[in-house]
Amino acid sequence: MTPSKTVPSPLRLYGRDDELATLKSLLELLWRGDGGALVLAAPPGLGRTALLRAAADAHRDRGPVLYATAASAGRPAPGGGPVALLGPSLTTGQSPAAPYPVITPEALARRLREPGAGHPLLVCADDAHAWDPASRSALALAARGLGLGSRTAVLLSAADGTAFAGLPTLHLAPLDEGAASALLDRLTGGTTALGADPGTTLGMAPGAAPGAALGTAPGAAFGAAPGLAPGAAPGTEGIDPVVRAELLREAAGNPRLLAGFTGRLTPDQLAGRTPLPFPLPGGEAVLAAHAERLDGLPDRTRTLLLLAAAAQEHEPEGTGADALLLLRAGTRRGLPRDFLDRALFGAAATGGLLQRAGSRVHFAHRLVARAVLHHAPRSHRRAAHELLATLLTEAGDRVFPGASSAPPPDAPVTAPPPVPLAALVQRACAASGPDAALAARLEAAAGAPFPHAERSAALARAALLATEPALRAARLAAAAEQAGLAGDPARARALLARTGPRTPGAAGPAPGPARGLAPYVHGMLALRSGPAADAHEALLAAAELLGPHDPRRTLDALLGAAEAAWAAGDALGYLDAMNRLARTPPEAGLEHYRAGMCAVLEGRTAEGHALLRRCLDPAGDPVAPAALLRAGVAALVLGDVAAACRAGARALAAVRTRGPDALLPQALEHLAYAELRAGRHAGARAHALEGLHAARRTGQPNSSAHLHAVLALAASVAGPAEACAAHADAALTGAGPHGLAQAVTLATWARARADLASGRPGEAAARLAPVVGTGPGRGHFAARMLAVPCWVEAAVLGGRQHEESRELHAAVDAFASWAARTADPGAPAQLARCRALLAPADEADARYAEALAHHGRAGGDFERARTHLLYGQWLRRRRRTREARGPLRDALVAFQCCSARAWADRAAGELRAAGEPVGAPRNAAEGPLAALTPQQLRIARCVAEGATNREVALRLSLSPRTVDHHLRNVFAALGIRSRTELARLLGPVY
Repeated sequence: MTPSKTVPSPLRLYGRDDELATLKSLLELLWRGDGGALVLAAPPGLGRTALLRAAADAHRDRGPVLYATAASAGRPAPGGGPVALLGPSLTTGQSPAAPYPVITPEALARRLREPGAGHPLLVCADDAHAWDPASRSALALAARGLGLGSRTAVLLSAADGTAFAGLPTLHLAPLDEGAASALLDRLTGGTTALGADPGTTLGMAPGAAPGAALGTAPGAAFGAAPGLAPGAAPGTEGIDPVVRAELLREAAGNPRLLAGFTGRLTPDQLAGRTPLPFPLPGGEAVLAAHAERLDGLPDRTRTLLLLAAAAQEHEPEGTGADALLLLRAGTRRGLPRDFLDRALFGAAATGGLLQRAGSRVHFAHRLVARAVLHHAPRSHRRAAHELLATLLTEAGDRVFPGASSAPPPDAPVTAPPPVPLAALVQRACAASGPDAALAARLEAAAGAPFPHAERSAALARAALLATEPALRAARLAAAAEQAGLAGDPARARALLARTGPRTPGAAGPAPGPARGLAPYVHGMLALRSGPAADAHEALLAAAELLGPHDPRRTLDALLGAAEAAWAAGDALGYLDAMNRLARTPPEAGLEHYRAGMCAVLEGRTAEGHALLRRCLDPAGDPVAPAALLRAGVAALVLGDVAAACRAGARALAAVRTRGPDALLPQALEHLAYAELRAGRHAGARAHALEGLHAARRTGQPNSSAHLHAVLALAASVAGPAEACAAHADAALTGAGPHGLAQAVTLATWARARADLASGRPGEAAARLAPVVGTGPGRGHFAARMLAVPCWVEAAVLGGRQHEESRELHAAVDAFASWAARTADPGAPAQLARCRALLAPADEADARYAEALAHHGRAGGDFERARTHLLYGQWLRRRRRTREARGPLRDALVAFQCCSARAWADRAAGELRAAGEPVGAPRNAAEGPLAALTPQQLRIARCVAEGATNREVALRLSLSPRTVDHHLRNVFAALGIRSRTELARLLGPVY
């Protein structure tokens, strides 16, 4: 028996903290004298060998290690496993040609205890599933007998746990995105780190050398060259973000596969200066390891697996294969029907490699499908694709989605029936090399009305058949565009990574229409997931390239650039993009929208409004979702919130019916925002939540930031305050780095409105002062006016009316100018309310009456309730307590109807202070707080929140002396002496 030697392995085990903790527990038991067994089960490449080696290196100083690795090729020799583990002592005295002796479980267990000689023994059998059945059985039975006092632990690795059923098994999952990204950073010379200090794994002391946990010298990982960062690819200057996303997507959390990719790609490919090859090189070893399992399967099972892998090629990625198509293909190949039924609808006949979900059949792991195609002889692959193409053509599937397989009515009688798109893709897969004619047919067929995901798959296949690099790049960019529209930005970026450099002129001239296509797709992806300024510039540049050749995409690029500038609060950038649209005259509806928006931003309000009113009911049958979204924007600019809600609902219905999927988050965001403006807070919250899920599913973080802002605004009305704060923080976190000024403004406004609801006007005023001001930190040009009424209310209630009088009156004047230009029915009421707050005592009554009259005509329970609340507060402050009860009562009822709980609590407190009994605040009806009067309870609550006596007086419209008097009585009633005790007493209640 020879102790195992140190084997190079990665310096770190990324994303395996839980697995390392499990191994540490096993070793600690062993070091205390107890034994045990554990099976590490995982498909090839997930790191089960690295974990075994980590455990072996951690134990080496404590006792002997027996380490054996199964042969990687050929049939396992009977009895070979124990010999590999225990060494040649088992065969002493035998002829070299003699078969290995068969060892019983008892004998194997006895022999495993011998090497320890009083020291704990660790037995590691790597790839133990490849042992012969007798040896596996002996090893499993021997491992089951290890326990208390055995001083021997057995650690096995296997492709799955079935070979060692009954033993404790730890299944390894693919690396999560963070761990895979950290590993990629290290492999390409990055510095990203994730997880615990590597020196702390498996009982190592903190500060130990990074390689100590695995027993390998720094720089040895994956054959790194001397002098480089561990694992860095020689010559790597940095990895392109698009290339990075493609490597992570293709590796699918498999660390060995990720290392193989980075080891075979050139520095220029990693940096995005030259196209990525397809398929990516470096994964052959992992695919071969997956394919080894196929060799032991029956012929009919391998045939079905090949058909299933081939049938996925014409489908959108991740959707699997059609079970009925596989049934027809298997039948045509002569496979028994009972076998097909069991394999396709029971999955037992394929050893779990195939799994069914409804009418779709999926591989248990995507790498298995790739391994099947990689392992099969070329002639077998071609025959499978040709068979599937024939079956798809015979059935006429997917010629015209949603219709029968017959040709359209206007097709010539003598014309041959069109070949289905799926059949063309299968024929392309069967092609032995580039085929310009077939590629052209495939490209021509990949249009409407097929779903965007299917178009993307077809165009990507057509690109592989192209003979010219420029044409191949153009088709890949077109495929990326369709993938983006399908809501799969990761797939879109992966296709873009294969188009080549994104530096102008880096790869020579391309055909005119193709030059701007890749930059256009990059810009559209950045619009939803990158900095708004970057998207703006990228789309302007793409429009210049596309202008002479592709009017439709030029218009879309300029509209996208304008949208990016709007989101960033860049009015001049928005005007620049919209004015460029005039160079390519759009259709009438779009021209009215363009000219109207420009006129409004340039101060020609009446002219702009007249043009925008012509956009509110776009023509077309069916109307394009984008046109309906523009109609909603025009309605909001006009202030016609009812029309904005109607347009938003129509846009959402159109997207749900006809797509594209990528537009769903925007449709839901526009509708939710329109509903907020209309005071329909519950509907806005429901649509915004759905939009947030859609944005996450389709990879659109910018849309997520906008939707979080909408949800924060909704929560500032209905509460709770914690939800408002969480959504606002999420919006600010996502919007800040990407320069989304509109989302920042709305989120800040939401936090301030929640502060007002909680009785913290000082904080609200401090948040909003920069937003409504004229300095560099002012809010979005289209949203800042909406926050002015909140700022005026917060400043007045917070006692800042005199020190900021000039700024307040200037803001109200600006709001008045805006209200005169907008059709928003609530604007006149809010303007009158602002003037009432700033008016002298002899004018305020009339101003509040004017505001309430406007509310009566405009509707909107929430804003009307706020005006009632402020009016009641003002009356109570003027000692008109009896008169104050009416508006305060109206405010309370209206807030309750809106489910605005925090606002209702504030109104109830004012009503109690006015002498009208109202139900006690939540959780305050019992306990020591029940002894307090309503006014004392309000004061106690404010003090518990940290407010000074002066701040409490301002908040509750009392004098500081009155607050001090009530606070003394509160202390006496509760038997406490300090504000700290009061905060501790009220903390759990409020």
